[in-house]
Amino acid sequence: MILVTRINGSVFALNPDLVERLDCTPDTVVTLVDGTKYLIAESVPEFIDSVRHYRASLIAQASRMETETTANTSSEDEPDAKVLPMHRKER
Repeated sequence: MILVTRINGSVFALNPDLVERLDCTPDTVVTLVDGTKYLIAESVPEFIDSVRHYRASLIAQASRMETETTANTSSEDEPDAKVLPMHRKER
């Protein structure tokens, strides 16, 4: 999630994966894939930079997690030991 500012000054978190497009009219209008529109104070380049930093941080975090998992895995462990479960196991 990235933080953006409405024109009235309130800040909210936005999932950048749901953004369909940005328009500069001259205010910045964010349109989500479901058609929801937000008028924000950030410029288009500022918004794009925020998304770029957010996605880079996700990649960096995933890389750190992979490194930690690899470092904690001994050669005696089975090969699937590097796989992190994404869902809870059913009981």
